[in-house]
Amino acid sequence: MDFELNDEEKMTRDCAREFAEKRLAPVAAKLDAEGRFPAELVTELAGLGLMGIPVPEKWGGGGLSTVAYAVAVEELSRGCASMGVTVSAHTSLACDPLAKYGTDAQKEKFLKPLASGEKLGALAMTEPGAGTDLGAASMAAKKDGDAYVLNGSKIFITNGGVADVVLVLASTDRAAGSKGLAMFVVEKGTPGFSVGKVEHKLGIRASNTAELVFQDCRVPAANLLGGEGQGYKIGLGTLDGGRIGIAAQAVGIGTAALEKAIAYAKQRQQFGKPIGTFQAIQWMIADSATELDAARLLYLRAAQVKDKLGRFSSEAAMAKLFASESASRAADRAIQIHGGYGYTVEYAPERHYRDARITQIYEGTSEVMRMVIAGGLLR
Repeated sequence: MDFELNDEEKMTRDCAREFAEKRLAPVAAKLDAEGRFPAELVTELAGLGLMGIPVPEKWGGGGLSTVAYAVAVEELSRGCASMGVTVSAHTSLACDPLAKYGTDAQKEKFLKPLASGEKLGALAMTEPGAGTDLGAASMAAKKDGDAYVLNGSKIFITNGGVADVVLVLASTDRAAGSKGLAMFVVEKGTPGFSVGKVEHKLGIRASNTAELVFQDCRVPAANLLGGEGQGYKIGLGTLDGGRIGIAAQAVGIGTAALEKAIAYAKQRQQFGKPIGTFQAIQWMIADSATELDAARLLYLRAAQVKDKLGRFSSEAAMAKLFASESASRAADRAIQIHGGYGYTVEYAPERHYRDARITQIYEGTSEVMRMVIAGGLLR
């Protein structure tokens, strides 16, 4: 397996890195404190071509590899974890299923403006009673002539309150369980579709996470993605791809924490010398660097397998599991290295610590990742 980036992937990584360092990192703490979604930064990302990196050029994207997309998400997350997940959710959870399952008409209408960054996308699957168990989704979609009428609600939807286009999982046949699920494309402004509670979160506070409410929401039958009964398959496959982005996000967060720890260890003096000269500090730094490097290789492998084979569920689960837990450990160690200062909001590690925690939860918890990995081995 060759982990050397090609020229296009390097250019994409460098573009994202420069944007992260110049535009994201300087404002990340302020955005976190305010809990504000920075739409203006998303517009800038769109101008750089970073909102549809792996989408074919025919449909408005960059036509690049999943690897290019993943390394960009890592760099953006290193600058601001909230912007990293905004791009990840938009690209992997909205653009990717449209590119894979959409008709040409759906791609023309929905995918093109999403891939160009003109519009922002989201995926709505989680419900109060259906998180890990997608088959328990209870939102109803009843066929009515040339449309489907949606009733129900979704929660914890990344980009939910600011998205222009949302892919929504609903049941056309409750008795059929997971086989009765379907995926619909719903546009902002559709009558009966509204934003409910916007979540106040522990971390990634500049990312919008919202409840979506559907009350007799009439969606054209032409907006059905992949056909009735295909929703569960589309949903699970989409989450596999999303896990690569979250693994990359986690590595970005962990790397930012490690960089802060290294800088602090070099300048903080105790007992007459920098604390980085003490073995206890050195070992924490070494462990974080090793784990994050391994996590990066895991997500790069998953991205390559996705591009080359199209079957990557186990690889994506391994990458997300290890990267998310490695990032949390790296952030924890960064706080420890900073001592009391690390526990204050004036220093970045406490934000990295809060941001890293969600990566063990969304798009499949660490426990679910272990189930996916073991299931593939024991099949």
